[in-house]
Amino acid sequence: MVNQGFSRISCEPNPPSLMRNKNRVLAVIMGGGRGTRLSPLTLERCKPAVPLAGKYRLVDIPISNCINSDINRIFILTQFNTASLHRHIQSSFHFDPFGGGFVDILSAEQTETRADWYQGTADAVRRNLVHFRSSPHDLVLILSGDQLYRMDFGAVIAEHQRNKADVTIAAIPFPVSKVEGLGLMGVGDDLAIQRFAEKPKDPAVIESLTLSRTVESRLKTPVKEKHCLASMGIYLFNRQVLAEALDNGMTDFGKEVIPSLLGKRRLFASIFEGYWEDIGTVRAFFEANLALAQANPPFDFYDATSPIYSEEQHLPAAKVDRCAVECAVIADGCMLAAASLKHSVLGVRSRVGEGTVLQDVVMMGADYYETPEQLAENKPRGRPPIGIGRNCRIRHAIIDKNARIGDNVTLDPAGKADGKYLEGAVIIRDGVLAVPKGATLPTGTTF
Repeated sequence: MVNQGFSRISCEPNPPSLMRNKNRVLAVIMGGGRGTRLSPLTLERCKPAVPLAGKYRLVDIPISNCINSDINRIFILTQFNTASLHRHIQSSFHFDPFGGGFVDILSAEQTETRADWYQGTADAVRRNLVHFRSSPHDLVLILSGDQLYRMDFGAVIAEHQRNKADVTIAAIPFPVSKVEGLGLMGVGDDLAIQRFAEKPKDPAVIESLTLSRTVESRLKTPVKEKHCLASMGIYLFNRQVLAEALDNGMTDFGKEVIPSLLGKRRLFASIFEGYWEDIGTVRAFFEANLALAQANPPFDFYDATSPIYSEEQHLPAAKVDRCAVECAVIADGCMLAAASLKHSVLGVRSRVGEGTVLQDVVMMGADYYETPEQLAENKPRGRPPIGIGRNCRIRHAIIDKNARIGDNVTLDPAGKADGKYLEGAVIIRDGVLAVPKGATLPTGTTF
């Protein structure tokens, strides 16, 4: 599917229920903190700006979900390494002048009363309430900027209205055998939230939070073992309730603000049963990308009814010459010659030389093509061109943008501990080998 630029979104009329969302709902996307768990991918960019699936950015997911739900007033709150995100947003998302929509970035700023960084998700929203007031709204939808999913927020809003809720939390069912490390909630048969438990380990506590048979019977997918509801970090607030909930010193939504509302406000869960992946670590990012190369990927970027929007880059089609390809995603503008690809994802403008073998590799590509003059300058300096050279063997790796890998390079993290190697040109994190953005590995490097 060709990704369409934002300005070309269909003008077909939306159902009345969705049209009402445009003026009623304000979306706020949390840009994340330092993103240390996703380093080295966040050394020069914030988490929402990390490339995804060859031609997208993480932030494209929540923005597209909003657009497809007819929510077109979107703020992104961030504070670290924002330049890349700014460029992407400015070049990607442009609303027509008649709809009143926008995608604006609000970075942490010094004021007469505050000169420090955001202290958490709740603190970030609190300090930007003054900016939100300029846009008419009844509801505030708070989203994460580092998750991969497709959701109709119109359905969540409808449930919120039917329940006469003050706060609705999107939740996903997880089997009890896989809930470790998740924030869980206990609900009644009407999905009213009765209890929260942050990353419980006690089997008795987990058992007490399992879904009732009444709720299980309403799930679209039959369950074979008991399930709990895990918070997705997606919150829908009534405007006034949000302002009152933040009239304090609490800094985090999931750990402080939401639990403090139990027994004081009407809290409900909205169950989501589709694919959802929290991309907060290098391992999660790596596996989520490689899953897209499967014959039947769990997340469908080819859904024409609910597209994922991104920057329109006006690149030529990929050029593939005498290659062996098995389960791979190859983005626009790539050039491959007599290479072998297995279970890999290649981002825009990726270059792979003859005889190179890539297995389980996420290659983010390049921001630009080198000119003939630049390529000529590389040779006397012994600097490889951007991309991967000839006769390389690379396995289980992430190659960040604009990396230069020479000929006859071997990279494999098997049997190696996490850490920095080759003066930071190779980093192993969560068992995954990563070549940072702009790094250079000379010809003949073996690791």
